[in-house]
Amino acid sequence: MLSLALGEKLIQLARRCLERSFEKFEIEEVKEKELRKKRGVFVTLKEFPSQALRGCIGFPYPYYPLYEAVQRAAFSSAFEDFRFLPLKKEELNKIVIEISVLSKPRILKVKDPEEYFKKIKIGRDGLILKNGPFSGLLLPQVPIEMGWDVMEFLENLCYKANLTPDFIYDKNTRIWKFRAQIFYEVEPGGIVKELKLTKHGK
Repeated sequence: MLSLALGEKLIQLARRCLERSFEKFEIEEVKEKELRKKRGVFVTLKEFPSQALRGCIGFPYPYYPLYEAVQRAAFSSAFEDFRFLPLKKEELNKIVIEISVLSKPRILKVKDPEEYFKKIKIGRDGLILKNGPFSGLLLPQVPIEMGWDVMEFLENLCYKANLTPDFIYDKNTRIWKFRAQIFYEVEPGGIVKELKLTKHGK
């Protein structure tokens, strides 16, 4: 678990990365050992105050040191998320940053797909689904924000992977779960807090 101070450091790294990326993308180094460990991470950008999604990209597996992964994900969320136009400089003070630091995904082993419904907990688990070349990922805060139960969570995970919900029961479907420690800005460039998830929300 990261301290709030380290979470704040990650948010600041992400914001500084965005600020300088309008000129040149460069990775800022850090000294903190915890931030130099390889971790999976997602960076989410939201419009303020509406909280509408503005970009979300990350690395589900620990490919990079955390400080580097955060900056790469921040850049990609701002400029490479195909769902949105690239971020403009004048938008920087109109977005808030949310960072989800992931545990290593572990596969859910089941004999019957019906077992998934007992092994997944809303407010704790994020999910990855893969079937052949198709894959989708949803962070643990998403079903809370959307008000989904486990069935709806799995159905929308299929949609995210460009599959229909019946693929929950397909013999070639594999599902992994992970947890996330989430830090977010209360307002653009403002106070950083840790988001504590429960089944009923924050």
